Amino acid sequence: MQEQYRTVARAGVHETEVNRSRFLCALAPAATEQEAQDFVARVRREHPTANHNCFAYVIGADASVQKAGDDGEPGGTAGVPMLQMLLRRETRYVVAVVTRYFGGVKLGAGGLIRAYGGAVGEALDALGTTTRRRFRLATVTVDHQRAGKLENDLRATGVDVREVSYAEAVTIGIGLPDSDVDGFRSWLADATAGAATLELGGEAYGDVRGR
Repeated sequence: MQEQYRTVARAGVHETEVNRSRFLCALAPAATEQEAQDFVARVRREHPTANHNCFAYVIGADASVQKAGDDGEPGGTAGVPMLQMLLRRETRYVVAVVTRYFGGVKLGAGGLIRAYGGAVGEALDALGTTTRRRFRLATVTVDHQRAGKLENDLRATGVDVREVSYAEAVTIGIGLPDSDVDGFRSWLADATAGAATLELGGEAYGDVRGR
């Protein structure tokens, strides 16, 4: 797995105008290719009278899935420059749809490439990006007496607390960078006088947080 990747911070739409043509770039995070395709279909339903709804998406922290479509624009002048912009900005798990309402002035191949790629770049600037880092999922189990203070201490030190469950004992699901596991194990033993246990699980990605 990649150590980290960048994606769009939130879903949103940014509009630009080039020679009276309107370019509306809708961006969204997408965890799977199906999510990306569903987003493309939804934007097309929202703009049925647009001249073009071109798309590009990158799925996978290693950019293993890359797709683009020109939706009637000359081949290679819309979807490909959109995709290239997503890759140039090193964004992953992201989908972009640029909706064009023609303004009566033809842009030519070079103009289209700049307009579609530029629309995606401007939308990324407007909406912002966030970095997600690979984490080791783990479960801390502790008694009820220590659980409240331990949860507060975990959050105060910047540990990614994902869930807390109360039963006979209290289990706290967390995410840790692999490089922090040994240090965290020692800290946990000191913080709970050896009363808590740590069980390591699989891997996932989470937002980078200061520690």
